[in-house]
Amino acid sequence: MRLSPLLAAVPSELSPQTFPADIAPNDTVIRGIGYDSRTVAPGDLFVALRGADQDGHDYLAEALRAGASALLVEDRSRLPADIGVPVIVVADARRALAHVARSFYGNPAAELSLVGITGTNGKTSTAYLVESILGHAGLSVGLIGTVVVRFGAESARATNTTPESLDLQKILRAMRTQSVDSVVMEVSSHGLELGRVEGCNFAVAGFTNLSQDHLDFHGDMEHYRQSKLRLFETYLDPKGTAVVNIDDPASDAILEITRRRGAKTLTTSQRADSAAEIRILEAECGIDGSHGRIRLGGQSLDFSLPLLGDFNLENLGVACGIAIALEIPIEAILEGVAECPQVPGRMERIAAGPKAAPTVVVDYAHTPDAVEKLLAALVPLTSGRLITVFGCGGDRDRSKRPLMAREVARHSDRVVLTSDNPRTEDALGILREVEAGLAGLERRDDPSQAGAPASYTVVEDRATAIAGAVSEAEPGDTVVIAGKGHEDYQIVGREKRPFDDRREAARGLEVWTRA
Repeated sequence: MRLSPLLAAVPSELSPQTFPADIAPNDTVIRGIGYDSRTVAPGDLFVALRGADQDGHDYLAEALRAGASALLVEDRSRLPADIGVPVIVVADARRALAHVARSFYGNPAAELSLVGITGTNGKTSTAYLVESILGHAGLSVGLIGTVVVRFGAESARATNTTPESLDLQKILRAMRTQSVDSVVMEVSSHGLELGRVEGCNFAVAGFTNLSQDHLDFHGDMEHYRQSKLRLFETYLDPKGTAVVNIDDPASDAILEITRRRGAKTLTTSQRADSAAEIRILEAECGIDGSHGRIRLGGQSLDFSLPLLGDFNLENLGVACGIAIALEIPIEAILEGVAECPQVPGRMERIAAGPKAAPTVVVDYAHTPDAVEKLLAALVPLTSGRLITVFGCGGDRDRSKRPLMAREVARHSDRVVLTSDNPRTEDALGILREVEAGLAGLERRDDPSQAGAPASYTVVEDRATAIAGAVSEAEPGDTVVIAGKGHEDYQIVGREKRPFDDRREAARGLEVWTRA
């Protein structure tokens, strides 16, 4: 592909300029696009992105040595001398990359029906439910989210909830090549703020809820909220539909934005007396899921939901609303819900042997609201003690650490405080900040007293903490391992070390059943 049509795709508000003037970009052939200099091949356009830890401008010379045939940058002063290739200077390289990538891959989003789901919690479970529903309706579905990118026979572990724009456009083109017609995508606040979904028009946009998270990135809740609103204000097709959980206070702003945009709205609620079009009329939640009745498509219908936790009723409502917006038959909706697979690391119950054993659950909850909902859902399902293993990640919003701890202390009989992903922070320093929120519990470091109720123990090593919590549990107890969910690694410093809460929990149960 020639460089000139890629240049034409960059909006004028990004002030694209070419340099040097004596090199005509029209004749330059672009064989690929890259933003990591280590992956650049001869003929590629290299895009210099500024990130939290790296600046692509530091690698311009490396990209040129690898054979880059053109550069897209923000800072012209960082260019090496005598570069000999066209340079496009823009005000925002990330946003420019989204438009360039869309043009390079032939605008695949225009050939697909896109569903975007945003919210602090519940995006992944809602996306899995929608994927299951659309599959039961006979559609060819692609899934892009926190856990996995999946379509047809292809499945790959996700690196970001919403991929970088270049990767996203490449994925969408691959999906369309394999005849995918509908794509269900988790759309994160980072993805919206950083322009990763520029060029995508969503037929349906779903909202689950909003609570404190990512303030290390957004600064405060208002900026975080504004990022979420962009899905409806900028990227929802004016002829599309917003599906909004009106139980959340942020719903009012979303509904107002959607109406101004001229798009349709569908509202959902867990309250039977709500005016929402889709609402849970009654539900009974157990250790194997929920059963009840839902108001859907103007009818009162029985449903069976295999996902554990009453908070999944909120996700159920949004998923059903999305399906209604896409005109999916009611029968396919109910079948898709009933046969939705277990969502990895989302209220995932770890299988035990034939011997009666405690219930062990792994969940991704890493915000105060998510932890509160997780534990509140498990309290009525637990005949014995609720034992919670948790920590907080490093290099992330520090203000939520004691808030998470307070929710854990409020609902748990026993707490084991442990390391999460410390990243570049001191692990013990993080634990001290989290511990401040456990003031209502008594610290018991003596192993002989560790199982005392209304107490907590600090065990820095996460594997040891999980093993200890499972070993002290008795039949009827529930052990909750919160924070990392589906992740199969632990980040210490800048190193990703193999680690999986589910595997460690399974090992603990194996030891328990042999004892």
